[in-house]
Amino acid sequence: MAWVCLIFAGLLEVVWAFSMKQSEGMTKLGPTIVTLVMVIASFALLSFSMKSLPLGTAYTIWTGIGAVGAFAVGIMLLGEPASLMRVVAAILIISGLVMMKLASV
Repeated sequence: MAWVCLIFAGLLEVVWAFSMKQSEGMTKLGPTIVTLVMVIASFALLSFSMKSLPLGTAYTIWTGIGAVGAFAVGIMLLGEPASLMRVVAAILIISGLVMMKLASV
């Protein structure tokens, strides 16, 4: 259950990062509220997962999902560039996440 909560927490991190971008510096009420609610939910799920997962593993997986997810959302929804170097960097992050998971078994 901890892993499911951790993955969901990482996905919520992507949501709050995107809504923070949409809030234009927290000046738009709707996206600002979404950001704050998603941050709280993401942290709560991360905290729950840390009850049984090691700190280093949980935090690394959470931030990695958020980083790669925000990268993908930026490309797909915001028209950010998908240069070869950026894609390779994302692949390296994913590789690190897989290794972290395998090391936690």
